[in-house]
Amino acid sequence: MDPAGQLMSAARHPLDEAAWASLTGPHAHFAEGTGRARRYPADVSLIAALPPEPEEQAWADLRALVGPGGPAMLTGPRFDFPPGWAVEFDGEGVQFVATDAFESRPAPGAVVLGAADGPAMLDLVERTRPGPFAPATYRLGTYLGIRYRGALVAMAGERLHPPGWTEISAVCTDPAFRGRGLATALVRAVAHNIRARGETPFLHTSAQNVTAIRLYRALGFQLRRSVRFAALRSPADACAAVSATGRKE
Repeated sequence: MDPAGQLMSAARHPLDEAAWASLTGPHAHFAEGTGRARRYPADVSLIAALPPEPEEQAWADLRALVGPGGPAMLTGPRFDFPPGWAVEFDGEGVQFVATDAFESRPAPGAVVLGAADGPAMLDLVERTRPGPFAPATYRLGTYLGIRYRGALVAMAGERLHPPGWTEISAVCTDPAFRGRGLATALVRAVAHNIRARGETPFLHTSAQNVTAIRLYRALGFQLRRSVRFAALRSPADACAAVSATGRKE
């Protein structure tokens, strides 16, 4: 294990800081950064991660990692942002985990998506807005899609990967094809692959997305905790940067 991964106390659950557990664990081969901050390559995801209860040094390492005015997306428990960081988005989310009541199974007609499907995946994401998705996000795990007359009309795949867990993400369906159970079929199929590896599926959604929450509960997912989704930009220059103690850098 990356030494930084040891900062995840045995008393904490891997899903408490899922991005940190991923980037210092199974996704360490993607990780950029060697201090107390990590991130995915920008073409894969803008998600960055800090260790539990990040202190001033962790924020300094994140700023050095993303560069002056650089973007960072954080997800996890609620904590205070240091002065000088611009908050572009700060929203409430929920984290669900699969229970024994959730039935996973392959989806007939679903195909594995890859590099050649990138433009179609980005087009579907642009039209459905399931959440952040970059040109190479598909590299994080297996992405499955359903096509109609050659057009990609639904997809879902794997994103964060804490030890023993895999996140189901980018669940989306073309508006013209909703109500046909395509998203449900793909969630079950992605989860089938996750469980085949001996791991447990989990997922995130906005706390305001009552339709998705209702669906996930009905499928057999259980609410685990509330989470925070935040999109930040680091202080633009060294003179403007102010540390968590209020001292000019």
